Amino acid sequence: MKTIQGFVLIDVDVAALNNAGGDNSSNLENAIVTKKIKKGGKEYPYVSGQAWRYWWRNTLGTQFNWQMSPIIREKKIAFTEADPMKYPDDDVFGYMRAKKVEEIDDQGNPVLDNKGNAKMKNDTLTRISPLKNSALIGVAYNPIVQNWASMTRQDGDAVPFGIDEYCAVMKGMFSLNIDMVGRFSLINRTGYTNISLGMKKEYCDNGASIADDPLAKNKDGKPLELVSLDDDTRMKRIQDTIYAIKTLSGGAKQTTNMADVTPKLIILASFNSGNHPFSHLAKEERGIAKFSVEALEEIMTDYSDQFIGKIYVGKRKGFMDEIEEGLQKLANEGKIKFGPVNSIIDDFVKTIKLG
Repeated sequence: MKTIQGFVLIDVDVAALNNAGGDNSSNLENAIVTKKIKKGGKEYPYVSGQAWRYWWRNTLGTQFNWQMSPIIREKKIAFTEADPMKYPDDDVFGYMRAKKVEEIDDQGNPVLDNKGNAKMKNDTLTRISPLKNSALIGVAYNPIVQNWASMTRQDGDAVPFGIDEYCAVMKGMFSLNIDMVGRFSLINRTGYTNISLGMKKEYCDNGASIADDPLAKNKDGKPLELVSLDDDTRMKRIQDTIYAIKTLSGGAKQTTNMADVTPKLIILASFNSGNHPFSHLAKEERGIAKFSVEALEEIMTDYSDQFIGKIYVGKRKGFMDEIEEGLQKLANEGKIKFGPVNSIIDDFVKTIKLG
């Protein structure tokens, strides 16, 4: 498995990026609580992985002109069109869809009933997302404060409400499976029945090819088939997904608590497995978020046989400037590529190779 492994730090002030609804513990009738989680007896703000993915997906639609898969709602469920050839977000972000479709035989032809009508069957398509990500969580303890606000533009008394706000350096991780972007399986297993037989025929009629699945084999020990889009399409989807990190935007309360959610520090590396090596690079020291250059060096040694090429590290000036000397030393030794965030993203994307 060939993956892109990423680690980011964002830095926000007086933010409320991901709220969790009404706060029943507040004395105010209208109070909103932010998402937070306890660790070591302290509360840390976090942004759910789902919210982060929403920002990412929305950025790809608005900034990279991706044709986004339409949302279909039936009673209490909702799903996308589940057509990963037509819709790149279905490909990269995965899906689960259940609906009635025509029954197709092994040759890709419709199966007819005794009246000559196409037989229908329940068809469930699922795809494990090639793009996986963590939540974004505060690195250091910094109390979440509920501030008082009010609506005063109307006649009469003000209408008070409360909002949770915080300052935080937040860390997050992501992984993109390069081998699976633009490749779709028909294995009868949840997460791997990506397309139907009818879709396989349609895709191949429109330029897709058949490739071997590097991770799955049949009873005879031979690789199972994957339906693969052309390399140019696959590469563009991978590159766009990484480029989008530069312009990510989103979060609750942006009207009055606008926060920049692009990375202030980013690490990118091509990796030979799905294991994520960068989870503990940031830590808390006396209430302050710190990045450990020593931990990065240890990871480089421990996983030296797994990295493909150099590790790319980007950092914005003005953020954690105390680690710049250590990172520059690693760069001078040829162990990493180091520079401004956006330039490092651009440089890394140029090194991506398809599996």
